[in-house]
Amino acid sequence: MPELPEVESARQVLELALDRTITDVDDTDEYVCRPHKPGDIAKALVGGTLTAAHRLGKTMWCETVTADGEPGPNLGVHLGMGGRIRITGPGGARDSEYAGGLPARSTEEKQKPEWDRVTFSFDDGGTFTLFDKRRLGRVRLEPDLDALGPDAAEITREQFRERVGRGTAPIKARLLDQSVLSGVGNLLADETLWEAKLDPHTPSGELSEGALDDLRRVLRRATREAIKHGGVHTGEVIEHRVKDGTCPRCGAPMERGTVGSRTTWWCSTEQA
Repeated sequence: MPELPEVESARQVLELALDRTITDVDDTDEYVCRPHKPGDIAKALVGGTLTAAHRLGKTMWCETVTADGEPGPNLGVHLGMGGRIRITGPGGARDSEYAGGLPARSTEEKQKPEWDRVTFSFDDGGTFTLFDKRRLGRVRLEPDLDALGPDAAEITREQFRERVGRGTAPIKARLLDQSVLSGVGNLLADETLWEAKLDPHTPSGELSEGALDDLRRVLRRATREAIKHGGVHTGEVIEHRVKDGTCPRCGAPMERGTVGSRTTWWCSTEQA
C-alpha cells in the first residue's frame, strides 16, 4: 500500500476537490464502499461540500459540511495498492491526478469506466473519482483513527523516544508498527535505517536517547525528500535492494532477510 509520502501527495491533490458543492455520488460499488450500502454515502454528502483534507500516517480523510451548513461526517479515502485520485476542474477539464501505487500501463486502461469505483460530481461540472483497477481502495464515512500512533512526519522527540525506544522488537519492526507511529512502510523503513547506518535487527530498547534522536531526524528528512521527489521509490538505497546490489555509499554488498515479517535489505558493512 502507499506509504506516508505517497498519501501526502494524494492529500494535496484532494485539496482541489474542496469547497465545491456535491451534486451526486456514485457509490454503487459495495465492496469499495463497505460497510455502506449503495446510496448511503450519497445521502450523507449530496448538497454538502468537502472542507478540509487531512492525513495521519497512511490514512487520509476529508472534513465535510452538509447542505444545511452543519458539520457532516468525515469521508475516508484509502488508495489501496494501485488506487488513483482524479480531480477534474469546472466543466470536466482535467485538473490533476495522483497515481498512488502502480502507474497506469496505457491510456486505454485509464479510460475503462468500470475501474472508476467511486465518483463525486460537483455543481461546476467537475468530478472527484477514485480509480482503482485492483479494487483494493476504499471510501467510507467516519474512518477509525483511534488505533494509529502519531504521524511519522510530525512525531515529537519525546514521543519518539517513548514510543519507539522500548521493548525487544527489532527497530525495523517497531518503525512499521502503525500503533507506535503512523506512516512508515517497508521502503521508507529500509531507507531510513540505511541512512542512519542502523542494523534493522537492533532491539528497539537498546538504542540510546541520542541514537533515537538521530533516527527521528533521519526519518523526518527521508520523508520530506520522498514527498519532494515523488515517493519512497526515489530513496537513495531503494534501487539497490536487489540481488547482487551494492551499498551506494560504501560499495559493500547489500544483504537480504526478513525482519518483522517483511523483506528487508541492509548494508553488510555499515549496518552490521
